[in-house]
Amino acid sequence: MVPTPTAPCGTWPSPVDAALAAANSIRPGFVGTVGDEVWWVESRPEEGGRQTLVRRRPGGAETCALPAPWNVRNRVHEYGGRPWTAAARARGGPLVVFTHAADQRLYAWEPDGAAPPRPLTPVSPVGGGLRWADQVLVGDEVWCVLEEFTGPGPLDVRRVIAAVPLDGGAADDRTAVRELTDGKHRFVTGPRPSPDGTRAAWLAWDHPRMPWDGTELRIARIEGGRFADTRTVLGGPGESVAQVEWAADGSLLAATDRTGWWNLHRVDPEGGEAVNLCAREEEFGGPLWQLGSRWFVPLAGGLIAVLHGFGGKSLGVLDPETGVLADAAGPWTEWMPALDAHGPRVVGVAASPTTGFEVVELDTRTGRARVIGARHRDAVDPAYCSRPVARTFAGKDGREVHAHVHPPRNPEREVPAGELPPFVVRAHGGPTGRRPLALDLEISYFTSRGIGVAEVNYGGSTGYGRAYRERLRGQWGVVDVEDCAAVAEALVAEGVADPARLAVQGGSAGGWTTALSLATTDLYACGTLLFPALEPGDWAEGGTHDFESRYVESLIGTPDVARERSPLRRAGDIKVPFLLLQGLDDPVCPAAQSERLARAAAERGLPHAYLAFEGEGHGFRRAETLVRALEAELALYARVFGFAAEGVPELGLAH
Repeated sequence: MVPTPTAPCGTWPSPVDAALAAANSIRPGFVGTVGDEVWWVESRPEEGGRQTLVRRRPGGAETCALPAPWNVRNRVHEYGGRPWTAAARARGGPLVVFTHAADQRLYAWEPDGAAPPRPLTPVSPVGGGLRWADQVLVGDEVWCVLEEFTGPGPLDVRRVIAAVPLDGGAADDRTAVRELTDGKHRFVTGPRPSPDGTRAAWLAWDHPRMPWDGTELRIARIEGGRFADTRTVLGGPGESVAQVEWAADGSLLAATDRTGWWNLHRVDPEGGEAVNLCAREEEFGGPLWQLGSRWFVPLAGGLIAVLHGFGGKSLGVLDPETGVLADAAGPWTEWMPALDAHGPRVVGVAASPTTGFEVVELDTRTGRARVIGARHRDAVDPAYCSRPVARTFAGKDGREVHAHVHPPRNPEREVPAGELPPFVVRAHGGPTGRRPLALDLEISYFTSRGIGVAEVNYGGSTGYGRAYRERLRGQWGVVDVEDCAAVAEALVAEGVADPARLAVQGGSAGGWTTALSLATTDLYACGTLLFPALEPGDWAEGGTHDFESRYVESLIGTPDVARERSPLRRAGDIKVPFLLLQGLDDPVCPAAQSERLARAAAERGLPHAYLAFEGEGHGFRRAETLVRALEAELALYARVFGFAAEGVPELGLAH
């Protein structure tokens, strides 16, 4: 056997270029059944990040249902919520209602007809205008969340559940929109009408809580198309109810973390008594970053399709009477909170370490699960793709730290004797979130070149119970930094990573962790920050959007402490080069903060690069931006770690 040739890490020839990684960043989402059809939202990076609706007919034909310029996305909470709903009709094909990103209006559309989508809601010139999410069709109306700006600032906003007539009567008339809730709660989810149409349930919460801190399960009688006798039946400041649905028998099903884990409970809508249907130290829910997320769905006959697990998720079918849970067979290790069902068929979006996210259908009669849409196809030989390993490391004081380790992998090259590979430690955003154990060509872009990647699900991450999630309470910028460092130090101690060639990278909240990792440790030779959170002490004063404006109170404490911990105030402690990537239209982490960090580096003569992108917001969507960002990150590591990155533009570092 001919030995595999060696080459310095970072220089390995790879077919995974940045354009390929960007083209394969497409992820289906917000899947739903429309009669026998399955629909979902899918991004188009090559079309400026447009999101379209994809339609799969019963015979298997899969088509892009909405052509450009239609863009199916809303900006509720700035992270968006479920942007569409639909209903099958006996004649004339389905009726679809969706939000269009350009004007944030609701539109009604009959895809089997000749007419274009027609607007249902007006445009408001006030602040961020009118936004709509998490819709459900009820008679001749669509009920949903209305986010309405009342002034020019990001905090001048109110939210209610509203009813919009399908006849277009509100297209130019805000007064034709009926408000179903009183607006006393700052945040609400979309309503869930009961099967008999007599009651509605939803979730609500208020500042300073985030939905994973504490929510209320609200219920009301429906009388004449209006809500009456509204009351709270479950939840509160210290209990997070992540999702609520009605069972066929008129009881409520709710994923609540009252046990320390998001377990599925049956709730009496009258007295609020809750019975745990499957008591496990696993999560049957998750953080409600986007309205309309669904971790479970009731099935005909009384069974419940659920997503559950420790860390990753499996799809299972739960018998609520016996507590027996049977998982669907298949390779998938991650499921998005996007379940829906029609009869015995359950559909969702799932991925594995060897496949990207695809639309999967489970037939509960046979137990067979299969891919039915957005099917993964190997863009390159899988031998060049990373193979992550889920690991648990010992952090400070012996606490567990969960991470996914992606060693370098390339069939054409091996690490030379006497060399250890560089490693990039990645901190996820949120910070209440988690990195999935799934194929990601952006990671393979590095691992196929001889650069390892470690994704750290630091204390504060979801998927591991409330206690793990709350390790970050008051300790953001401390625990996350320590946990990332613990993983880096362990990889060095194991002889897996080169201690002189460690980098740290993160976006949004991960950018905060990256900046403080550079400022408070001497582990890393450089860092990459994408649209970072840098000054949360300003959040409550309009320095970010309303949804997270009080988040700092649980993450850190008082605004004074937040400012003391701010990376902008610690900028003078950063001693190594960094790359800063920022969208100029970012309402969550405004560009002004990144510009301040870049100026501080320039004033001190610290090598750095600041790349700003017109038309990009919080999270990059355009193919050209994704390519430029990925190539710039590799160029930074090439320059700092001392290797040649062939075919990648050099990165100029300002001093």
